[in-house]
Amino acid sequence: MIGSLTSTESRLCLPWIRQLFAAPDLTLLWEKGTQAVLSLLIVTILVGLAGGVIKTFIGLRLLLTAEIDLGLRHLIVNTLMLLAVVEVLKTTLAYFSEGRVRVTFIVDTVLVVMLTEVISQWFTGGDWQKLAILAVILVTLGLIRVVAVRFSPAQPAHSSPSPTIAPIFSSTH
Repeated sequence: MIGSLTSTESRLCLPWIRQLFAAPDLTLLWEKGTQAVLSLLIVTILVGLAGGVIKTFIGLRLLLTAEIDLGLRHLIVNTLMLLAVVEVLKTTLAYFSEGRVRVTFIVDTVLVVMLTEVISQWFTGGDWQKLAILAVILVTLGLIRVVAVRFSPAQPAHSSPSPTIAPIFSSTH
């Protein structure tokens, strides 16, 4: 009969697949799928972070072979980019544990990336117009960050923020 499983086919199906699709809503499938994908993303970010640290360490040879300012520029820009990756990791871990992303985490990530771009433009003798545009974007993001913290729905207006549990990823903003 077309559309129904024979007894041989039903024995070949994995029981957990049957349970996932037999549920009236696909919430369990969504949660497990999201956890699996986020786990892979976290591993990918960690591998990228480790690779970036190794590449930055290897790039220290520029301090010996080139002008000192060139070597230090590369070190500063690479370090700032690695900090941006740490912010992305922090945002991903927050979504993994809380099931949502905080606006402040996203703004912090973009601020770190934008500051990296400003410093990169500044070091490479970038156009003043590009620097001015980046400065306006940074000020705007800073204002968004202040508004997001000030009017956060998670905190009452008169209470102070509670300390973060994981001090390695906590921010003092």
